[in-house]
Amino acid sequence: MSSVATLTRGAPAPAARRVSAPAKVNLYLRVVGRRADGYHLLDSLAVFVDLADALTFSLAPTATLRLRGPYAQAVGDGENLVERAGRLLQGAAPPESGCAQLGADVEIEKNIPVAAGLGGGSADAAAALDGLNELWRLGLDESVLAVLAAQLGADVPVCRFGRPALMSGIGDTIVPAPALPEFALLLVNPNRAVATADVFRHLSPPFVPPAPLNEAPSDAAALAEALRQRGNGLTDAAIALCPEIGEALAQLARLENCLLAQMSGSGATCFGLFADLAQAQRAEAQLQQMRPHWFARACRVLR
Repeated sequence: MSSVATLTRGAPAPAARRVSAPAKVNLYLRVVGRRADGYHLLDSLAVFVDLADALTFSLAPTATLRLRGPYAQAVGDGENLVERAGRLLQGAAPPESGCAQLGADVEIEKNIPVAAGLGGGSADAAAALDGLNELWRLGLDESVLAVLAAQLGADVPVCRFGRPALMSGIGDTIVPAPALPEFALLLVNPNRAVATADVFRHLSPPFVPPAPLNEAPSDAAALAEALRQRGNGLTDAAIALCPEIGEALAQLARLENCLLAQMSGSGATCFGLFADLAQAQRAEAQLQQMRPHWFARACRVLR
């Protein structure tokens, strides 16, 4: 942004625009190779749920980033992806736009657990690209925004896509997923943060071939079986770093009507797949009795 952003926590500033940044859940994730530059190649199905951060944007003489919400304190003090998004937008804007002289007050309400395999930071960055492009009236087109999203991180493009998607490459190649049946998810995190880079460092070959889900499953049970067959290739590496992930998966698998228990992304969040939201909500209540200090949230899948 136009000046060094400060990180404060407090009352919100007057908002010009409020944007939702939904959490991403990797229903399966296969690691299919590694490039010469060290980036891993993936095959994954991502969906988005109604657990979301909320960003508000308003014009300001300088750049200020403020955080609040249940996970605000978990955000590190380094440069936030939202700040990087603002700087990339300013660099891409034509000089006559006057963007370099513009500032913004950005507030993030952090509702998505941090470093949890749910793409919260990437979702915030995706929302910032679109929100600041509109706030500053830059008029950057989709091709420019897509390039900037890929520069911010492998998950940012799919977070801008915002609907069920098949991901390949390093996560930056995205196509719409086939029609998915009705289902709901129970997200569970033992309140542990796991760094994605650490998980990948613990991963070693052999890799597996891609197995994209190209055909629409007939119902939630068929979807669960297709996801079980594909799995999550990062699970063992994540459990080695955070054994509580194994416990979370075991607890989910024992819940009534749970069709599948699997890890999302690089963890530590896991999910149980249910035929409908009512079943997921009953399972949430059951789990909270057994593990009251864990994060648990029954979610609708966004279409």
